[in-house]
Amino acid sequence: MEKSSCPFEPLLIGRYQIFAGLSETEIAEFCRVMMLIDFEQDQVIIQEGDVGNSILLLIEGQVEIVQALTLKTSITQLDTREKSLIKLSSDNFPFFGEMSLFSEDDRRTATVKASTVCKVGRIEKRDFFTICNQHPEIGNRVMQNIARVMSQRLRQANQNILKLTTAFSLIIES
Repeated sequence: MEKSSCPFEPLLIGRYQIFAGLSETEIAEFCRVMMLIDFEQDQVIIQEGDVGNSILLLIEGQVEIVQALTLKTSITQLDTREKSLIKLSSDNFPFFGEMSLFSEDDRRTATVKASTVCKVGRIEKRDFFTICNQHPEIGNRVMQNIARVMSQRLRQANQNILKLTTAFSLIIES
């Protein structure tokens, strides 16, 4: 894993939903604090259960988001079964880890693994909120964008839960 300052232009970073509606100058505020991190294929970018304190943008490459299939019931429990939730490509300008921005010691809810060699832009929580607090109009727009994406993801998760409970009830009835 190698870190460097973000060499990307605001025009590229502006293609991510989180920055929709911002000008190049406004986006540049985030580019200045973004660190670029290189990940090798199969390297874990985010580990489910770890404390999160940043939001990440997939700049180059592909990742897979996986989640544990079972709840951990004890400290000694070792169940490594996982479910692949989605595969993401930088062509779609995805971001992840945004939930960790909104509470202290928030645990990551899924594992993100590099499927290929990847470049990831990371914005630390404190830098993110410094910009939002110093520039309320930017903060308001970015928060609306994050809320829009999170509500889309919540709707999809609810749909998946409905499918699972339907399948489970059909199995029980037979």
